[in-house]
Amino acid sequence: MIDIHCHILPEIDDGPSNIEESIEMAKIASLDGIKKIVATPHIKDTLHSAKTIKKSIEVLNNRLGDMCIPIEIVQGADVNAILDLSLLEGYTINNTDYILIEFPHSHLPKNAKEILFNMIIKGYRPIMTHPERNLSVIKNPDSLFELLDTGLLVQITADSLRGAFGVDIQECACYLLKRGAVNFIATDAHSSYQRRPILSEGLKVAERIIGKEKAANLVTLNPEAVLMGRPLND
Repeated sequence: MIDIHCHILPEIDDGPSNIEESIEMAKIASLDGIKKIVATPHIKDTLHSAKTIKKSIEVLNNRLGDMCIPIEIVQGADVNAILDLSLLEGYTINNTDYILIEFPHSHLPKNAKEILFNMIIKGYRPIMTHPERNLSVIKNPDSLFELLDTGLLVQITADSLRGAFGVDIQECACYLLKRGAVNFIATDAHSSYQRRPILSEGLKVAERIIGKEKAANLVTLNPEAVLMGRPLND
């Protein structure tokens, strides 16, 4: 499996406070069957440079290699959707056109479609992170469906599917799956003890909703296409 959204880098945002905890997260992910993790520090109030992220990934990958932990960390970011387009360079996933974007949890901006169109015109392929936790989408899922014709892709969180964020969020995640709006399941993990990097539990829920093959694609074929910079339907 491939986890395209994980806050595994140490001392860079609200993820692990040191590299030892990052290593523990990698161990947990490996035991769960995850082979690759996209490191996605928040790019919001603090603009961590792409060079800083790359260096942190190199250090962590070297430590994991020394410890024979079979996980590869790949570069990415969890980017605030309302940042100026001029600031997005260097924050795509694995130097492809794909980019994770996060709208405010409280709402979808009225100009959300315009934001997405502008990103796409610039050559980005946006992936919206955890819309099931967005209050606008929870209240009215059609507000998300109205954005899909822009080419927007959708990632939901494994913990949402198993109810870790509450019933409303779980129901929203399951509904989006049933409606075929979801392209990826990711962990959005932040630590080794809370919000852990585990995909399998959410995957089991997804299998009951859309079947094993379709659910598996959300953690294997689709994320692999992203890492390679290919369209999902190739």
